[in-house]
Amino acid sequence: MVKQITDRQFAQIAKALAEPRRVEILRQIGQCDGSAASCSGLQEAQKVTAATLSHHVKELANAGLVNVTRDGKFMRLCLNRPVLEAYMAQLSKI
Repeated sequence: MVKQITDRQFAQIAKALAEPRRVEILRQIGQCDGSAASCSGLQEAQKVTAATLSHHVKELANAGLVNVTRDGKFMRLCLNRPVLEAYMAQLSKI
């Protein structure tokens, strides 16, 4: 069964994914099958400053698309697939 999301969360996800760089960041996080992505790896691949990456990750996390785990000063990122799947299911009903 697909998780349900609220209309507010649907709009928040749509807003987060309206930025192409965030879609690419989410894609990179999703490719880490079963393991968490590191911010340093994402920053290197995206060629952005730490502040810019932090902003994009915060938007994805606020939308519920990414789970963030902190280990000291390091962050590990995992794709929240149930939320993404719920978004896609709701989007397909439009």
